[in-house]
Amino acid sequence: MLYTSRRDFLWQFGGGLGGLALTQLLAEAGDLPGIPKPKPEFNGGLHHVAKVKRVIQLFMNGGVSQPDTFDYKPELEKRHGKPFDPGTGEKVEGVTSSPGNLMKSPFPFKQHGTCGRWVSSVFPQLAGQVDRMAFLMAVASKSNVHGPSSYMMNTGFILPGFPCMGAWLSYGLGRLTENLPTFIVLPDARGLPYNQKGNFGAGFLPVAHQGTILNAAGTPPVSDLIPSLKTGFVTPEADKDALDLLAKLNRQHATTRPGDSRLDARIESYELAAGMQQHAPEALDLEKETATTRKNYGLDDTATADFGRRCLLARRLLERGVRFVQVWSGAGGPSGNWDNHSDIIKELPSIARSVDRPAAALLQDLHDRGLLKDTLLIWSTEFGRQPFTQGATGRDHNAGTSVAWLAGAGVKAGVAHGSSDDWSWRAGEDKVYCYDLHATILHLMGIDHTKLAVRHDGTDRRLTDVHGEVIEAILA
Repeated sequence: MLYTSRRDFLWQFGGGLGGLALTQLLAEAGDLPGIPKPKPEFNGGLHHVAKVKRVIQLFMNGGVSQPDTFDYKPELEKRHGKPFDPGTGEKVEGVTSSPGNLMKSPFPFKQHGTCGRWVSSVFPQLAGQVDRMAFLMAVASKSNVHGPSSYMMNTGFILPGFPCMGAWLSYGLGRLTENLPTFIVLPDARGLPYNQKGNFGAGFLPVAHQGTILNAAGTPPVSDLIPSLKTGFVTPEADKDALDLLAKLNRQHATTRPGDSRLDARIESYELAAGMQQHAPEALDLEKETATTRKNYGLDDTATADFGRRCLLARRLLERGVRFVQVWSGAGGPSGNWDNHSDIIKELPSIARSVDRPAAALLQDLHDRGLLKDTLLIWSTEFGRQPFTQGATGRDHNAGTSVAWLAGAGVKAGVAHGSSDDWSWRAGEDKVYCYDLHATILHLMGIDHTKLAVRHDGTDRRLTDVHGEVIEAILA
């Protein structure tokens, strides 16, 4: 024993054999019934053959205006400046203000690619990639408030406390490498999104499955990963000895407190940190990329450098065994994101420009490197915006419809599923929710969303709650 308290001494004196049995159970915990284990015959999937092994999600924080980006509506041009009357008898209401008149997009739309997808002028680079994308044109939400809607799009619930998709993937499929985290989050340099870290938490799953946050703009991106240069006495050998001793103490402590996932997560974090000390510096070193690659991602432009750096990091991390990387555009708050209440004309182009070139470069780079054969790229937001004005030229929140797209392994390229109404006000044909998007992503990764469940407070919880259908129309 490395240390013994009076309580531990009395417990061991009477229950030593029980302690040995408990230690054995803990050591075998990974083989206990109910713990998911990926199957080699399913290409690493749980329930069927997986087409996707790694995922990058680009999340646009604040609510992207779909009628000004991907959802072209000629009816808005015809009725620009007129009061909005959908003809359904339903009262038209704004979320944070009284609704104004209908407003056509101030940005011209054109058709692109062989698929003829309409894209506005705010996304000139992404427009060139539409033949690789599968669009979901009618994504609805159950909330028009940022916090609950962000929770819903990330965890499947509008309330806090539930595991996000990245945590479910980590729990269900485990690691691809022992040297880097399974689930990494790259937030906007301006700050964390709405809900702060709640969007990438593990909820009631073991804490080890929560997202690892990296500050891509920091030097280094991972704080305290290596000893300070001022502490010369901390040699690699001494550091290893200290970590070994700490691991022994932690494991001894954990055996007396079974079921506390925080202890397991802490032990695992130290072990992971030891691996990251050797491998993370190389993975995060963008200077190893060619000048051409860095330029393609927009690192030479202050407008695109932050998002471009994080997109490039995401690709490097996936190449080195990270399973799920979430890249955020926009911080929480009234500005510096996609929450364009005041002036679409002035606010949307700058935030769109910051992601357009890097996101298009990421998709092209994944293709050129052959990574799309087992990688999925997702672009999404928490909700859309209204077809009528807020103030003079702003747009209010709209839970009725928004747009998302996917590209990569297992996804049919150059297609669109669903549509909104004539004004981009409500989802119309083939409406989907986050449940359907999540079910589809899990399906591509070899998981039946109805079977990946955890008993919590007497209920079998899952990412898709009691909903969700795989969107077969966009699958190759």
